[in-house]
Amino acid sequence: MDFLQLLSWACIIFTVGMFSTGLTDLKKMKASQSADNVQFLPFLTTCLNNLGWLYYGLLKGDGTLIFVNTIGAILQTIYILTYCHYTKEKKCVLAQTLAMVCVLCVGWVYFSIVIPPGQTQLSQLGLACSVFTISMYLSPLTDLLQIVRSKSVDRLSRSLTVATFFTSTSWTLYGLQLQDYYIMVPNTPGIFTSLIRIYLFWRFGAVFENKPSYKLVQI
Repeated sequence: MDFLQLLSWACIIFTVGMFSTGLTDLKKMKASQSADNVQFLPFLTTCLNNLGWLYYGLLKGDGTLIFVNTIGAILQTIYILTYCHYTKEKKCVLAQTLAMVCVLCVGWVYFSIVIPPGQTQLSQLGLACSVFTISMYLSPLTDLLQIVRSKSVDRLSRSLTVATFFTSTSWTLYGLQLQDYYIMVPNTPGIFTSLIRIYLFWRFGAVFENKPSYKLVQI
């Protein structure tokens, strides 16, 4: 097995593992028969991201991108449908989903019809997917600032943090090996944001664990 094939398997295993962390939210919704404590937007944006990279993989003929993002899109669709079933704010969720469908339709028309097939089409689609992926990786930075202020890592997921780190690292190396900067560059911020989360676990996790397990009773 050569290094590129090893990286391909690493990308598949780690990325599918990262997408599978949403199964926890799925079980939570089914157990509580409610979607109150689950965020909907990450499912929607991740699905949009998967479909964009799936199209890029199809145009480039990259089997790793095609396989991973097909699995990701299927899982995110399941999460979205489950959320729609249990949420009380169905109109808001429907409006957000409709907006995503409109973005997909506009994107498909632009990249498939307006831009002629070839390297320009692949480059512009790769750039659009890269910008969207970078924005997804950088969007939680505001939450990280709140964690620093509160000195609590309650809202962070250890499993998701570790999965994101290995996923970002494997895709960065995969893109570097292929000399595809549209794959390599957008995954680099994921490494840094994951390292920041790991540091926060190390810095504030011990403080959280040392807190007394009892609660003070206010009279």
